[in-house]
Amino acid sequence: MANQVKIMETVLRDGHQSLAATRMRITDMIPVLEQLDNAGFHALEAWGGATFDSCLRFLNEDPWERLRTLKKHLPKTPIQMLLRGQNVLGYNHYADDVVTEFINRAVDNGVGIIRIFDALNDVRNLETAMRAAKTAGAHVQGAFVYTISPYHHKDSFLQVAKDLVQMGADSICIKDMSGLLSPYTAYDLVQALKATIDIPIQLHTHYTSGMASMTYLKAIEAGVDIVDCALSPFAMGTSQPATEAIVAALEGTSWDTGIKKEALYPIADHFRSVKKDLAETFKLNTAMDIDTKVLSFQIPGGMLSNLLNQMKEQGMADKYPELLEEMPRVRADLGYPPLVTPTSQITGSMAAFNVMLGRYKVVPREIKDIVRGKYGRTPAPIDPEFRKAIVGDEPVINHRPADDIAPQMASLRNELSEKGYASASTEDVLSYALFPEVALEVFKNNR
Repeated sequence: MANQVKIMETVLRDGHQSLAATRMRITDMIPVLEQLDNAGFHALEAWGGATFDSCLRFLNEDPWERLRTLKKHLPKTPIQMLLRGQNVLGYNHYADDVVTEFINRAVDNGVGIIRIFDALNDVRNLETAMRAAKTAGAHVQGAFVYTISPYHHKDSFLQVAKDLVQMGADSICIKDMSGLLSPYTAYDLVQALKATIDIPIQLHTHYTSGMASMTYLKAIEAGVDIVDCALSPFAMGTSQPATEAIVAALEGTSWDTGIKKEALYPIADHFRSVKKDLAETFKLNTAMDIDTKVLSFQIPGGMLSNLLNQMKEQGMADKYPELLEEMPRVRADLGYPPLVTPTSQITGSMAAFNVMLGRYKVVPREIKDIVRGKYGRTPAPIDPEFRKAIVGDEPVINHRPADDIAPQMASLRNELSEKGYASASTEDVLSYALFPEVALEVFKNNR
């Protein structure tokens, strides 16, 4: 079946990251892993993104142990992870030796497919990660972040995709984290990619604006190879389209996934009770509404509620509408970065400060770093007057930012040794590199 569409299932990662604050535990997953392994998915996204941080920070779990457990129960279906290029799974750039070692250990512990992206679509920030993943023997998926601005258009995305192919990508992912990709735009973009590139194209979107299922159908008509879906209890809202619905929609067509929807029902029933338990245990609101206003504000769904909570805590909930209007202005000032981790958090915080304290009266370090080029090249050039107002005469970085970072692994190992963990594994050193305080807490409780 030349046209068969494959499905990458996200219930073990992005599904619960989007709807349940990444609180799903490994014990919630184990009972149905064998069934998931036998369902016929292209891959199971089960690691990376915010799961690493959440394991350490909230669940007292070792993320590496989680990965090994997943691999033990998933002998057939590849485990896919999401990696933020030079940011790895943290929020800053790390040295090349940390990036390389992290990928080596991820692959050795069970990851088969690594989706690698950069928040600014600066491919220089993907060089080391893609090279390391290739050397380690993983399937390397180069991703470009989809967004809307005067500086983002079909040809600019095609150029990033071509660069990723040149860098050795085995497949390309359109990563639409805010649900901004409309159905007919998806058709045109996928068609252009298929005409230009000779490797599989995968589409990842979120239901935030309400268009995701329609977008998938048009992308499938245009020839997309793989789509990301979540089993129904962790689908829709700010997550992905429901797996069972997409499987049913394609049944009996030339795009038939080959997955039996009936085999998915008992797995979905299990996750329905997991979702209920997570909501009660962690006091979560797991019912996220569709909000088509995201097409104007372009703020990822989970972030809207976080920003509103921040405003409430400051007693400024009445200024929330102003915040929504300020976000696009800050984004334009910063050179139209796509709003994805970490740029979404940085832009959102700056907009909140501007509304509460006056425009750019307080400027966080991360804003200065974006303006100076420390995160990479912004899609649009930053206005020189704005740059001077924010960073004065500080030097601007025009080269690959990680070139300025000296190797870190040896010093991190020494630091851990001084803290009483002389025999720390390489995995523990990497956990400490990304999230020092929370990793130490987990070590204290479990080592």
